[in-house]
Amino acid sequence: MKTFTLPDLGEGLAEAEIVAWQVGEGDKVVLDQPLLSVETAKAIVDVPAPFAGKVVKLYARVGDIVPLGGALVDIDDGAPDDTGTVVGDSHVAATPTKDKPSANVAPAGKPAPVAVRAAPAVRALASRLGVELATLAGSGPDGAITSADVEAAARHGAPAAPEAQALRGPRRAMAQNMAISHAEVVPVLLVDDADIHAWPKGEDATWRLMRAMVAACRAVPALNAWFDGKALARRVFEHVDIGIALDTEEALFVPVIRHAEKLDRARCRAELNALKDRVRARSLAPAQLKGHTITLSNFGMFAGRYASPVVMPPTVAIVGAGRARLEPVAVGDAIGLHRRLPISITFDHRACTGAEAARFLAALLADLELAE
Repeated sequence: MKTFTLPDLGEGLAEAEIVAWQVGEGDKVVLDQPLLSVETAKAIVDVPAPFAGKVVKLYARVGDIVPLGGALVDIDDGAPDDTGTVVGDSHVAATPTKDKPSANVAPAGKPAPVAVRAAPAVRALASRLGVELATLAGSGPDGAITSADVEAAARHGAPAAPEAQALRGPRRAMAQNMAISHAEVVPVLLVDDADIHAWPKGEDATWRLMRAMVAACRAVPALNAWFDGKALARRVFEHVDIGIALDTEEALFVPVIRHAEKLDRARCRAELNALKDRVRARSLAPAQLKGHTITLSNFGMFAGRYASPVVMPPTVAIVGAGRARLEPVAVGDAIGLHRRLPISITFDHRACTGAEAARFLAALLADLELAE
């Protein structure tokens, strides 16, 4: 009697769910016949019989989650009791025949092949990585070769992969915030283009974007708000505090320009420059990174036309500006070249409607397209 346990399926998983049994108690099975199907994180995998015999007992039912090494089935193979933990052991015939030699009896003058104990998934992995299983010493039960053995052999002689480093400081906070946004926000994206052909040469694009955001917030206050998803409560603001996404080598920072509705061009640029200097010097007070009511990401200064900027709770909207370019446009009955600025808006659909977001975008475009 042998007890067959859940083997290493080559995906580094600690458990698998039983999807279906291909055999029942009392059935006779042959080597490598499918016994059951299990579901892993990536696929449904058939697990073959490691030896022939009669199925005596099934240890788990469909839907059960079995840990790695957990008992699956007892098979009576007519041999003394042993424990089988490897899928697809090399089969050794009991008695060689005249027509065909035994699996471990080599033709005269040739050495007997070495029996390799490895699961089918491990064999497939070795084939993909170009590793010869017969050259490996297995670290698994009874000398079975595991996926870790194969991967280690594949890495031998190759440059070592860099060791993973835990994220720290602002980059760690950024990663945590992005996970929060992904879990909590219901994002919807709107995109359009602003015709900025009328702008004077050398116009301050960030100032114009902030001014247009203030105008849009005045027209549609629903996007200048905070939303509490647990309480299903919304707070709409009269003032406009704009969080400006600033890129650094360490991470993304979002300092806040308070009361943007009160700033003219010169004061806005002065405050923005001061914030940039404090970000580079890491001298920002924590309060200067909190409390914005809406966000701006001017990613177009690097590259890209449109994006799906990430809304960070409790805010409900973020405006993204892409790289402006000359494009052909209809000018009366003729074609002209105008500078057009790609605009993206992501909004949390829990807090505002699509119509509100579209009206906000329309107001934003209208202000951007003014000459001054």
